[in-house]
Parts: sequence; structure tokens; C-alpha cells
Amino acid sequence: MPVIRFLLGTALTVASFVLVPHSRAQASKPGVAKALADVKLESDGQPACLQSALENGDPDSGPSTFILKAAPGCLVAWHYHSAEEQLIVTHGDVLAEMDGMTAKPLGPGGFAMMPSKAKHQFSCKSKDACVMFVTFDRKYDIVWVKDTPPASK
Repeated sequence: MPVIRFLLGTALTVASFVLVPHSRAQASKPGVAKALADVKLESDGQPACLQSALENGDPDSGPSTFILKAAPGCLVAWHYHSAEEQLIVTHGDVLAEMDGMTAKPLGPGGFAMMPSKAKHQFSCKSKDACVMFVTFDRKYDIVWVKDTPPASK
């Protein structure tokens, strides 16, 4: 029994050193929860039919998450990012296109991942606005592609 108590005591001591600092670090950043109605979407004019709001992170220095709202018929023309982009559709019908891939229609729950520097575009094909969450795995940038990429394979 003394050996079991010793081992249990040692395990609890090690756990307190490992777990407590980690939970303190997590607690230093507050959680976020907000309804879509509380999100303040704004347009930066590129394109004018697209509104966005930063949900989490710092796009100037690292990973970030945005919510996007595209008006019906909105086209976000060919572009790419240095970061990997992940997109999840929550409302509407989005046509996602990537250089070298067949265009893919995405409805609510649809997902797309665009690797770093992969040319892509998307458009809202719904009668109502399309809503999407987009994450970037590092600092955000955007490079607009002037020419249409080669035909999809």
C-alpha cells in the first residue's frame, strides 16, 4: 500500500505541474460566443458584394477566422493566399472553383480547402445570401489573379 500511495501522490504532483500552467494559459484568452445577428459585417469593396467580419485571431500576424456573407450572384474572382484557406458553407449554395479541379457546388455543411498559393474563386448561386466561415492557418494576404487560370481538369 505505501508504494501505491507514493505512486499516486507522485502522479498527482506531476499532474498539477503539467495541467495547472496549461489551464492558466488557456484562461488568459477569453472565449467567444455570439449569434449571427450580433456579427457586424462590413465590405472592404473587394468585391462590393462580399461582407466580412473577423471572428477570431489576428490576420496581420497569424491564424484567423472570418465569417463571410456574399450577396446572391456575388463572384469573388480568381485569387490566392500565402496561407492555407478552409471554407465551410453555413447558408446558401456556393460554387467553389480551384485551378486544376472541377468546380464543386457546396451547400450548407460543404467544405473546401485551398492549399497555400492555390488559385481559386467562389460565387454565391443562391437566391438568398450565402454565409461561410473561412479560416487561414497563418498571416492573411490576398493576391488577385488578372488572368483566368488554365481550364480545369
